[in-house]
Amino acid sequence: MFARSIAAICLFAIPASLFTMSVSVANAQESHTEPDSFLVYIGTYTGPESEGIYTFRFDRRSGKLTAVNKPVKTSNPSFVAVHPSGQYLYAVNEDAEFNGEQGGGITSFSINPKTGVLTEINSQCTHGAHPCHLTIDQSGKTVGVANYTGGSIAAYKIGKAGELSPASTFVQHEGKSVHPRQEAPHGHSIDVDPLNKYVAVSDLGLDKVLVYKMNARKGELTAHSAVSTTPGAGPRHFSFHPNGKFGFGINELNMTANAYRFNGRAGTLELLQTVSTLPPEQKQQEGQSTAEMYVHPSGKFLYGSNRGHNTIVVYTIHPQTGKLTYVENQDTGGSTPRSFGVVPTGDFLLALNQASSTIVVFRIDPETGALEPTGEEVPCPTPVAAAFLAR
Repeated sequence: MFARSIAAICLFAIPASLFTMSVSVANAQESHTEPDSFLVYIGTYTGPESEGIYTFRFDRRSGKLTAVNKPVKTSNPSFVAVHPSGQYLYAVNEDAEFNGEQGGGITSFSINPKTGVLTEINSQCTHGAHPCHLTIDQSGKTVGVANYTGGSIAAYKIGKAGELSPASTFVQHEGKSVHPRQEAPHGHSIDVDPLNKYVAVSDLGLDKVLVYKMNARKGELTAHSAVSTTPGAGPRHFSFHPNGKFGFGINELNMTANAYRFNGRAGTLELLQTVSTLPPEQKQQEGQSTAEMYVHPSGKFLYGSNRGHNTIVVYTIHPQTGKLTYVENQDTGGSTPRSFGVVPTGDFLLALNQASSTIVVFRIDPETGALEPTGEEVPCPTPVAAAFLAR
């Protein structure tokens, strides 16, 4: 069950318009230069090896990734994201029961401005089992959560000290689709659009990407529109293009990627294209599925991860049409790349190999988007999520 949920990355410290998620811009704006290093917070599945959230420092000049601080203990933080201010971090707790309540949890942490050490602030129940993804709106006032087994979403208001309110919105999805894993709704991701007006929710069980209108000040999400995928596709993760005109979804069950046109005024998605996440002429094999998807900060490239196949697929994005052109599949140097993270400056990608408990660093070709292994590989128990903060 846990292997089905998602992990992802929150990009920080350079202008928000370049990214698909909320970003912290203060450090870069003060210096007007690209940061040389980032703190990288890694969410994991806790168990015999992992204790919770691990912290690394990534040095862009050397390409080195170094463990710092002690791991912060929290249950199954399978997705983590940093607040736009850079002062707080939020993590889902992918459990069926949390603090004595039915449903998983969401926990807030303060970030020490000097050391990056995390200190727990408070937590809330998500009212649905196994929350696996969250998103923070660009004003930093609301956080939204997707519950996988619960097949639902929830939203919370963020207080002045980073604390979470009780759920201000809860929506239970209904329905099913054709695949055995689609016997019920399964919320798998929730992402804020670049204009900070809507969120896109991928529901694997419904074969739909649902769009909700967002009132960040009130912490409200209201059902607005939806677009269907091919029956049995299983939409898993979603990434908006930084120009706000396109969106891209990765489908777990049939290993495809969808390109959409996004109307930011109307809050609607229109399917443009469906392509395979495997190399040309290759067929999906048993035990293979997709996981993560992110648009490159430049908007020129799109990346997706394939579990079982153990690769990152790379596409170029046509700037006018939003359509995808295949570039390559790059081996991640490990097993089960549950997620990956594009360093906010756009020059490196970190592959998170869940089953082999490694993080492998790749350099990104700025012209083609292709990935080149740097030789940097570090151990980390069951890595499944990454969030960056400029330091």
